[in-house]
Amino acid sequence: MTAHMPLQARRRFATAEIIAVGSELLTPFRSDTNSLFLTARLNELGIRVRHKTIVGDDGPDLAAAVQAALGRVDLVVTSGGLGPTEDDLTRETVAELLGLKLVEQSFIVESLEARFAATGRTMPCNNRRQALVPSGAVLLDNPRGTAPGLWLDIGDQVLVLLPGPPRELEPMFEGLSRDRLAERVSQERLYRRVLRVAGLGESHVEEKVAPIYSRWFDQDPAVDTTVLASPGLVELHLSTRATPSAATEALDGLTQELADLLGDKLVSTDGRSLSEVVGELLRQNDLRVAVGESCTGGLVTAGLVDVPGSSLYVEAGVVAYSNEQKQSLLGVVPEILQTYGAVSEEVALAMAEGVRCLTGAELGVGVTGVAGPSGGGEAKPVGTVCLGVVGPGAAEVAKTVCLPGDRGMVRQQSTQTALNLLRLALLGRVD
Repeated sequence: MTAHMPLQARRRFATAEIIAVGSELLTPFRSDTNSLFLTARLNELGIRVRHKTIVGDDGPDLAAAVQAALGRVDLVVTSGGLGPTEDDLTRETVAELLGLKLVEQSFIVESLEARFAATGRTMPCNNRRQALVPSGAVLLDNPRGTAPGLWLDIGDQVLVLLPGPPRELEPMFEGLSRDRLAERVSQERLYRRVLRVAGLGESHVEEKVAPIYSRWFDQDPAVDTTVLASPGLVELHLSTRATPSAATEALDGLTQELADLLGDKLVSTDGRSLSEVVGELLRQNDLRVAVGESCTGGLVTAGLVDVPGSSLYVEAGVVAYSNEQKQSLLGVVPEILQTYGAVSEEVALAMAEGVRCLTGAELGVGVTGVAGPSGGGEAKPVGTVCLGVVGPGAAEVAKTVCLPGDRGMVRQQSTQTALNLLRLALLGRVD
């Protein structure tokens, strides 16, 4: 372990690894939320998290994880394993790995005893373990708990040991972000942009956009692109590490190229959801919408009203599941149902027109389909969904899709497809 180096001689932090410690995190009963918090805060400082690891309460496994992390990143942050019990091994394991002596700090013992005395209790002997400090470590105050954090300089790298409870870890790390970590980062920061795409599957989006985004890997600054799929939508996550002006220029450049390529398939370039984009279009055009739903069971309406302020443009939602309710609630005439079947574009349009007339909204949306797992046939297999949008001046558009997945996935994808059809209708870009 080296002596404290002057600021100008120390490595600027660009990369980090997070190691969450605790056997409970390897069970279904406890989630590692600390890593999400730490990643967000490190990214804000311009530090890219390269790895995340969960290790049980096992000394050799933890030592191997820390040693591997120190071999590939500038900053290693652990969470957990600093408590008073026998399975809290982080402090001892790190000291042994680095060849550091553990020294009991009397003032920590006194502080712990005073904390227990203030609540009328006597401190258990095992709490003295929390007063053991590796030689050369900097103590990080923990006003919300009994386990102090530790900062260890290892050459020009740093290892930070934080307590596991989020209410203790979070304020401790916030303090580090303002002082010790702030001194070790450059003016560059991590910047991200999220683009949302509808109407194309993940592989189709990748095939289209890969030739464009791959050219930006070697630019200065480089821009990384990740393609993520969710039911009915695909997200493009763009990220770069640069100064604010350089990052904006790079992200704007790649975004524009992708927008030119994707055209109407591109829902947003600023992370807005499909529901938010549709809501903004309805507000801009001073239009109200009502939804008649069958297989989606209210999910389309729920998607619209998830957006704050949606009362300005959402008039009503009607779930008409049976044919009888399609007729009685939405006025779908029996002949249409008999001729085309409940799952048809004709019925979807009739539902849209019916809910529009029922509520007085300018726009109506209708959705009907076979969500499964049963009910499908050769002509209309499970996953077949018909959608319709009816607008002012008797303008109407209908679409039939066949969606993959189980019942839940079909319903979720149907919802996004309906919202996207409404978006395209509002833009006047439906064939």
